[in-house]
Amino acid sequence: MVLFRRLLGDVLRGTRMQRGMTLREVSAEARVSLGYISEIERGQKEASSELLASLCSALDVPLSDILREVSDAIALEEAALALDAGLPLETRLDTTALPVRRPAPAAGDVVASAA
Repeated sequence: MVLFRRLLGDVLRGTRMQRGMTLREVSAEARVSLGYISEIERGQKEASSELLASLCSALDVPLSDILREVSDAIALEEAALALDAGLPLETRLDTTALPVRRPAPAAGDVVASAA
């Protein structure tokens, strides 16, 4: 079974470590207890949207980047589970389930518009 909270924790921990930050630094910046962040990173607790926004701000990373990485990790785990389950080849090769990396918009690009 694919657990969103576990994959979210993996991505948050990886992002924190990539930025060279300690749990204590993220805790102070996000104003969230160190123990709670640790539980989120280990996939033991669910993060509310407000808490996730605070963590992303502390890590100086857009929420969309974190969610995109989690989505990619989910797609990979689902594909691996399909292989393990011995699903038919055409199901396993369904490329619509695989993550797609899109380039980040350049400065000045219009990403979305309200009509």
